[in-house]
Amino acid sequence: MKNTEKKKEESRNISIYEGSATSVMSGAGDSYVVPYALVLNANNAEIGFLTSFVNLFSSFSQLYSSKLVYTHSRKKVVLFAVFMQALLWLSLIAVGFLYWQGILKNEVVLLVIIFYSIIAIFGGIANPSWFSWMGDIVPVKIRGEYFSKRNIICGLIALIVTVTASFLLDYMKNIGFLIFGFWILFGLASLGRFISLLFFTKMYEPKTKVDKKNYFTFSQFIKKAPSTNFGRFSIYVGLINLATYFASPFFLVYMLKDLNYNYVWFTLVNFSSAIFTAISLPLWGKIGDYYGNKKLLTIGAIIIPFAPLPWLIFKNPIALIFTAQIIAGFGWAAFNLAASNFIYDAVTPQRRAICVAYYTVINGVCIFIGAFLGGLFAEYIVLSWINVLLIIFLISAVLRVIFSLIMIPKIKEVRNIPENKERLNFNQYINLITPRPFHDLFHGVKDSIVETSHINKIPKTPKR
Repeated sequence: MKNTEKKKEESRNISIYEGSATSVMSGAGDSYVVPYALVLNANNAEIGFLTSFVNLFSSFSQLYSSKLVYTHSRKKVVLFAVFMQALLWLSLIAVGFLYWQGILKNEVVLLVIIFYSIIAIFGGIANPSWFSWMGDIVPVKIRGEYFSKRNIICGLIALIVTVTASFLLDYMKNIGFLIFGFWILFGLASLGRFISLLFFTKMYEPKTKVDKKNYFTFSQFIKKAPSTNFGRFSIYVGLINLATYFASPFFLVYMLKDLNYNYVWFTLVNFSSAIFTAISLPLWGKIGDYYGNKKLLTIGAIIIPFAPLPWLIFKNPIALIFTAQIIAGFGWAAFNLAASNFIYDAVTPQRRAICVAYYTVINGVCIFIGAFLGGLFAEYIVLSWINVLLIIFLISAVLRVIFSLIMIPKIKEVRNIPENKERLNFNQYINLITPRPFHDLFHGVKDSIVETSHINKIPKTPKR
């Protein structure tokens, strides 16, 4: 038993290294697929298709891959999928090379969409097995703290890689070899995924008993979704993603084509939210562990509708960083952490893989609808008095509010929260929201204030 717990602890540590390597793939690869498509002359509709189809195919691949946990080792499924992902990043380089040689012309953007969709499909194949695997490695009582720590480290790695990549692209653009810069980044993305594959091989997979009796079809899930707590939760997150992805792909287009940012400013604005996410995650992790994930989800739902609004006002990149991106970083950190941990709490380990697959399918369909409609809106709606992308941002914000007001009251907390956790005294509150090294500092300041207030207190004149 002790040996098993030690292996789980070691695997949790290895998973942070694995996530860091995957963040290299994300920062050098995923972050620059849309700019790559723009360099290859993609229009707004094609950018919408790129985002929508990639998420749709990735999600539906999980309908198949969720069944693999009943017949195959979760570790082997993840290893195969990750290997294919690492290999397929090289296909984007090949497509660009053929375009550069004049062999491909009009079909080049379509091929980028196809190959990136295949990369996402293999990511989808790995997801249910990885989610189930991590659920067995990370105990319930530390999930908020652990995943917030892991997300902070991985987010910062992705940010460093992405910012460094932006300087590379600007340099390559200045010397007339921009497309070569993208090839270097996609090669780095492939290398990062191969390194994550190596870390996966070192992780321990706990034995789990998966009974096929726990399996149920997607159609059964959909029929029951409106009447079950997890089903309503899945629908709600899907609707929020629909509202978000109606606008999400076009923030990148707006920065590069309308505001004419260089790649450095584009990256600093786009990924500055990761810094604010990292800053806020320790707080959100503690709040989620302490109060439950529905309250944390509600906090995120209150914040995220405000994220698109500064884009309607500001064009200066620094102003956007300290308004829109602060809001987005804090809001999405709370929302995404709560959503992820809610799944662990709401679903039994035996049904975790299948439920996360169906949850992801709902999200994928909603993302597809949102990005597809946003792409059509951006391409075919012509307004003379305002940039159509700003209207898209406003619609996205309004939809987020509407969906939250309708759906959040229908979701129930599944974690058992003792009544004595409903209110905190001053000391408990400070301990909750601050890192441990700062506890004594805050308590010392409080004690000094209390002592000073007693010294300076003027006695009241007795009533006569």
